[in-house]
Amino acid sequence: MNISPPNPIAFKIGPYITVYWYGILIGLAILLGVYLALREAEKQGVNTEHFFNVLLVVLPAAFIGARLYYVAFNWDYYSQYPLEIPATWHGGLAIHGGIIGGILGGVFLLRKYGINFWQAADLVAPSLILGQAIGRWGNFFNQEAYGYEVDPATLPWAMYIDGAYRHPTFLYESLWNFIVFFFLLWLRRRKGLRWGDVFISYAVLYSVGRFFIEGLRTDSLMLTPSLRAAQVVSALVVIGGLGLLLYRHCPEKQTEEIAQSEQKDEVVDNEEINEVSKANEANEENNGENAEAVEDSETDKAAEVAETAEVNRNEVK
Repeated sequence: MNISPPNPIAFKIGPYITVYWYGILIGLAILLGVYLALREAEKQGVNTEHFFNVLLVVLPAAFIGARLYYVAFNWDYYSQYPLEIPATWHGGLAIHGGIIGGILGGVFLLRKYGINFWQAADLVAPSLILGQAIGRWGNFFNQEAYGYEVDPATLPWAMYIDGAYRHPTFLYESLWNFIVFFFLLWLRRRKGLRWGDVFISYAVLYSVGRFFIEGLRTDSLMLTPSLRAAQVVSALVVIGGLGLLLYRHCPEKQTEEIAQSEQKDEVVDNEEINEVSKANEANEENNGENAEAVEDSETDKAAEVAETAEVNRNEVK
């Protein structure tokens, strides 16, 4: 099956403006992701205006982080061609750098608006993996993120890229990401979840797929000549994420949280009782003052009546 990537240029506007398929797909992924996140935020009662303001900071921060991460691992090239650093339309965005940049960019505003970090992470997790699934097709148009050469007779779905038939690793990852996306949509409707569970599940599941797919690629970012950065990070995320999920849902942890919740409820109840007692005392004081005022008023009226009667008797005499 001879499937060759088309021209990476979608169209041109005049002699100076060139629009690439990579940019179109990234833009589409962002729009769909923002729409889904805002819709879910509204369902959960989160202030959508505040959350949108957070996204306006998170998105460029994530984009910058993704690019800097990629550039850092290819510094030998970019140190010689620094003008290529901002040329993202040629490809070169690393998702791990994007997540780091997005978190750093959004933490301050989340605190400012009083939005729980883990709740916000759960809101964007499905959008994030959907964006990755769509964005991988930008790699197809740019002829990047492909795998080793293969015999098309033994691998019928091999694609002809860069002069040879290869593993379409971008396709593998895109399909895996779509599976994870639909799973996360199902997961976040389950009962018994805690804020953060959806995001941690996203990180673990994506990393599982990325670990194996990365082993087929020829353009991996390398930590050492034998260690691929994405595989090392993915392995650490899987181990850390599974450990965190187990810890958050272990019976001892849940029992401890129930006890803490009961203590908090008891404290709240005591505070409410104290407030009611204070309110009753205040009401009693007000009632006493009102009673004294009424008594004084009645005394004054009685004195006035007696004085008037005395005056009338004198006049009669």
